[in-house]
Amino acid sequence: MATQGRIERKFQELRARGEAALIPFIVAGDPDLRHSAMLVTEMEARGADLIELGVPFSDPMADGPANQRALARGLAAGASLSAILGMVGELRQQTEIPIILFGYFNPYFRYGCDRLCADAAQAGVDGLLVVDMPPEESAELAQPARAAGIDLIYLLAPTTPPERSRAIANSASGFLYYVSVTGVTGARAQVGADVEHHVRELSAITTLPIGVGFGISTPEQAAQVAVYADAVVVGSALSLLIETHGGSDRLLPAVGALVGAMKQAMRAARRGQPQAASA
Repeated sequence: MATQGRIERKFQELRARGEAALIPFIVAGDPDLRHSAMLVTEMEARGADLIELGVPFSDPMADGPANQRALARGLAAGASLSAILGMVGELRQQTEIPIILFGYFNPYFRYGCDRLCADAAQAGVDGLLVVDMPPEESAELAQPARAAGIDLIYLLAPTTPPERSRAIANSASGFLYYVSVTGVTGARAQVGADVEHHVRELSAITTLPIGVGFGISTPEQAAQVAVYADAVVVGSALSLLIETHGGSDRLLPAVGALVGAMKQAMRAARRGQPQAASA
């Protein structure tokens, strides 16, 4: 019997409490690796359940302007894969929060898939998400990831046909990431009206938790999605806060406040309580 990983344990704990997971995304190295580590600690303290760390890359085709700028700042700060794994290893001395590396295949390929999975497992990484790697082409990474006990998380889009959704679900582990919009990452004025329908369709074909991301930027939107999804992913709104505050004393309080407000709104929505107006 396979050893239960941090991601699976976390979702089991949350389901037992009747909560959806809040998964913040930040780019590792934005504004620098020291602050990235501090942000992970702050976000966990304010209610984050899992963390996605973006791996800087020079051609982030799935990302909108806010995350593109964040990825560029991470590159400029020297956030290489080796440096990011070092940061995760240091974080593991003080936290057991599940950590997922979110990136594009090129940096993973250049690092070497076998080496990456071995080093990532040693550092304490729990999952890998590769934006531009379909399951049919994932064997080079999937095999060493499985051997190392690392979950491989796949994206599904509103345009993914049902049969392909089933095939992707059968290949994935950890959770499924449902992209709530067609297009790139970035804040949207509202969550698409058909997202709930698609998430419930996915829930009927898999036992994996389903997370929803792309475009969720306010506590109200997070609460809306938390009613029917297992997890809510927020990224661009945090990238904009990091861009605004940089390495100043305002950075941690600003990011922590948004994460805390989102988690509070998500809990209230699951309990059927009216949401307080956000600040």
